[in-house]
Amino acid sequence: MSSAGPIAVVIPSWNGLRDLRDCIDSVRAQEGAEAEIMVVDNGSSDGTRSYLEREDIPHVALPQNAGFARAVNVGVSRTDSPLVVVLNADTVLEPDCLALLATSMPEDPAVGGIQPRILALDRGVRRNRDDPAAPVYSVGQALTADGRAREEGRGLPQGSVAMARREVFGLCGAACLLRRELFTGLGGYDERYVSFYEDVDLNVRARISGWRFLLAPEAVVWHVGEAAWRQGFERPTADNARLVARNRLATQIKFVPARRVPLVAMAEVASVVLAAAGRRLRLTLTGKLEALRWLPELLRERRRLRKTGEPARASAWLGQTSAGSAALSRYPAARPS
Repeated sequence: MSSAGPIAVVIPSWNGLRDLRDCIDSVRAQEGAEAEIMVVDNGSSDGTRSYLEREDIPHVALPQNAGFARAVNVGVSRTDSPLVVVLNADTVLEPDCLALLATSMPEDPAVGGIQPRILALDRGVRRNRDDPAAPVYSVGQALTADGRAREEGRGLPQGSVAMARREVFGLCGAACLLRRELFTGLGGYDERYVSFYEDVDLNVRARISGWRFLLAPEAVVWHVGEAAWRQGFERPTADNARLVARNRLATQIKFVPARRVPLVAMAEVASVVLAAAGRRLRLTLTGKLEALRWLPELLRERRRLRKTGEPARASAWLGQTSAGSAALSRYPAARPS
């Protein structure tokens, strides 16, 4: 396989040294692609910084956990390659992954990113990317009718999921390839989000600006899922409830059409009921109230997006899958200006 040229690989890290070692090893073992590695450590206390220094791995050591969004933005700013791969530290790449991602990027300048096939990683279990029973983590991001995000194929055996190259609404932030032009042009991830839904928000803003995304299932990444988050909190499901509740509602306010507000309201009520049943009601309500306190800023952002882009390019995907829909053709993507 011929070289795909340099690719920036940005890896946020937080108290996940065991996974980070495996991730770095898989990036260093890539065939046919030159990786410009940049690890951004969020104030880990598990020996991560010593490992990075000992192994001479380019990195930025933040004094405390600034969140996933801030870490990625810092990492991208410290690299130069025109293509950027964002990786969670609990991912492992197949040896040809970076080359396949880079060579999957078409000449079409409106295509802003590529989603690999992300399979669920069970530590210690032998990996076989051709195993039809291997569970899917994501083959692209999709939107529900009320504007919530979901990972397509999540939890299904990959043998039951269509793996053809196709357009998807957006990219899963656990592992994706982005044009630097897209990322920097949109100002990167919204750092107010800290963690969770920052990738959904970027996908929405990119779509509105005229960018498109593709799935390249031949490129394979394995992903544990929220490993660092589980390391840092006693009740990770409850502790992420506030951020998910806040960031999801903030993203919906930015772009969901007014006619969809009843659907959003119904989903929010349902989420409160589920939160109560899961003993995370206080944190969920706190997150929703925080989003409402952002309301003036979010409405300004909504107006700006309407003036500078076409929100229908994002909202046309509400309730759709990447398999395609006639509704999507009404809002063709345009080359971002």
